[in-house]
Amino acid sequence: MKGNTNMSKLAKVLFAVAVALVACKSKRDDHQADMAAKQNPRSSVGMKLEEGAAGAAMPGARSVRDDGERQTFKGAPAEAPKKEAPPDDGKYDSKDADQSGVKGGGGRETATRSWFPETFLFEPRLVTDNDGTYVHKVKVPDRLTTWRVLALGHARNGAQGGAVTSFLGTLPTYVDLVVPPFLVVGDEIQLPVQAVNTTPRPVAGELALKAEGADVANAGGARTIPAEGSLVEYATLKVARAGRAKLTAAFGATDAVEHTVEVVPSGKPVTVTRSGTLAAPRKLTLAGPAGADPATDRVRLQVFPGAIAVLRSELGVSALRGGVAEDAYALFLAGRATSLLASLGDKANAEVVRELSILTAQRAIRDARTLDVVRATAFVEPALAHPDNPVLARLGERAAAWLATHQRPDGTFAGGTGWTLQRVLVATADATRAIAASAATPAERQRLQAVRVKAQGAFERNLGMVVDGYTAAAILASRAVSGPVADKLKDKVRAGLKKSGDGAQYLAIDENTVRADGTVPGVAEATALAVLALAGDARPLMADLGATLLGGYTPMRGWGDGQANLVCLRAVIDLFQDPVPENVKITLKMDGRPVVEGTLDRTRLRDVMTHDVAAPAGIAGEHTWELVAEPAVPGLGYALALRGWVPWEKSPTRGGLELSLPPAVAATVGKATEIALVAIAPSGMDLHIQHALPAGVQLDRPSLEALVASGALARFESADGKLDLYLPPLQPGQKVDLKYKVVPTLAGTLRSTASLIEAGSTTYHVPPTTWTIK
Repeated sequence: MKGNTNMSKLAKVLFAVAVALVACKSKRDDHQADMAAKQNPRSSVGMKLEEGAAGAAMPGARSVRDDGERQTFKGAPAEAPKKEAPPDDGKYDSKDADQSGVKGGGGRETATRSWFPETFLFEPRLVTDNDGTYVHKVKVPDRLTTWRVLALGHARNGAQGGAVTSFLGTLPTYVDLVVPPFLVVGDEIQLPVQAVNTTPRPVAGELALKAEGADVANAGGARTIPAEGSLVEYATLKVARAGRAKLTAAFGATDAVEHTVEVVPSGKPVTVTRSGTLAAPRKLTLAGPAGADPATDRVRLQVFPGAIAVLRSELGVSALRGGVAEDAYALFLAGRATSLLASLGDKANAEVVRELSILTAQRAIRDARTLDVVRATAFVEPALAHPDNPVLARLGERAAAWLATHQRPDGTFAGGTGWTLQRVLVATADATRAIAASAATPAERQRLQAVRVKAQGAFERNLGMVVDGYTAAAILASRAVSGPVADKLKDKVRAGLKKSGDGAQYLAIDENTVRADGTVPGVAEATALAVLALAGDARPLMADLGATLLGGYTPMRGWGDGQANLVCLRAVIDLFQDPVPENVKITLKMDGRPVVEGTLDRTRLRDVMTHDVAAPAGIAGEHTWELVAEPAVPGLGYALALRGWVPWEKSPTRGGLELSLPPAVAATVGKATEIALVAIAPSGMDLHIQHALPAGVQLDRPSLEALVASGALARFESADGKLDLYLPPLQPGQKVDLKYKVVPTLAGTLRSTASLIEAGSTTYHVPPTTWTIK
């Protein structure tokens, strides 16, 4: 592309790409992408290949899709190679095909097609040579379809252009399976098997079908496909166990195709967990879910090598969580990641931290437009952790100043109708601790001193009213008290500590104890506050508290919400700064039989070690589990989860929620079937209903859009195997009564998974429905 937009040069680029794709696949090349760019580039092209329709090239990532054994393409500068014609006897046998791979009826082998993405190439920036040409070689997938190639280009002088071409990935004769994205244990379907002949003569061959992880019957044998025609047969497919079913179909030596179908359990998932540290060998007696299906039983072991692994894990997932407290926590991590990792002997990825900072800053600015005590407390320290960002620095200072000016004359913060004294004291402790993050100048330090003096007076006056360990720990963590007052509060914290079954200790939460935001704190958050409050106490006590923290951590959720995660992370870093030694061997046994063996070598000491494996035997009932680290390390946390699937039983109504769906549905392939749904829920609460659907059932969107238009639904979302309905709050005495239509596409006896209704934090499940489809 030179000067002004040069479409001929751009077309030249497109055809070069198309030719390279054809050649790459016909030669069965295994390489992925071979770029060829020269020095002194003059133009760049963004390119995307996808099935069916062209899309716009976008900056950022690369994705790749699949299709085609033998390709022809439209608009190519030369014809595809012609195949020598078979003997002119009116038809030819599949053994005459010139392909190689899986063995077919003619004794030859045909490559099995198994790679079926929908978009297989996305290159946001390809630089042409001085002639405006770029050749890009890539392996074409196994999907038999028309591929479209979209290229958008621009020159250095700003000229822009674009063009689209296409090519066809096909075979003279091919076979395919019409498979659903998933099946449920117990499903029995009529699986369509299609054979297509694009040649001008009939083709004879042996149709073969086999399955792994499933049972298949009533298919296969000698078949003749008419000239330029097709035939469709139906095989009976049964799935009896969860996992993956691999289905393979072949027609002689002409073509073979392989599809994998996920088979999901039909029961109710039940998980039994235990966590702690590996400061000593652990021997646990755990009762697995009663009635669990052994074919679905899983054992998941996660080992956390001290604070560094937890911190790195949190950096990877913190931005995925939603909520104001979560946004503040992610902002804190983005600002402190570099210094925290450095203190643990590690180095932060500057680009990852930069991207996290940009994302979390945008969220913080949105969340902190209006302030109250809880919100201002959440954002002072996280915003001030970004001193190089003037917007965030001003936000942090504004939040600190807002808190200082809203401290009451009696030294407390917040309060109001319905607030208990315990909640007010926790809010005062949190706000005082937050203002301490803004003490860089003499004026700020003077402001902090004034806040602490008034808060200390409030704590001393109400010392006799502090009866729970959580509130005492929050006050101590504020650093606003000292001397005899601090000693009495520490006694209250120690009195609230309890021992768990594995020897770890935790801070128990008394009834009616809440945080400043009115929610009940979790055990991990309370224990972390105890660690911060009792800093300097005996090391064995701290190790036992740390065992609860490491054992209570999960990578996706952390320890709870953003506020809990922040205080827990602080405590973990304080407790487990010492590095974990190299080459620690981890062994997990079930009733003396090894289940997991792994080693924390130098390359794995910074990350969470995760093993998710099938149980060697059924986990139902009591079993003895032994978990050993050699050598034993106090800073190693573990989380052991036993997961099984048990038969569904109708549960009693919970929280006023009830959902009624047909226990059985009779339907016909291709014909709309009406579904009636009735639900009862408390008034004034947003509702979410998830209707589980079996494989191959599609939604009739007009019937659902009509419910939205009438106001019966706020919105709906669909995915494979489920329909999510979001309803506005009900009026007193009102019930949910919805009717909508679905269209089955597979014949057989199919099952859904369980459906559910949610309101607030309460969930009610409905057992699966059986569908009989003709």
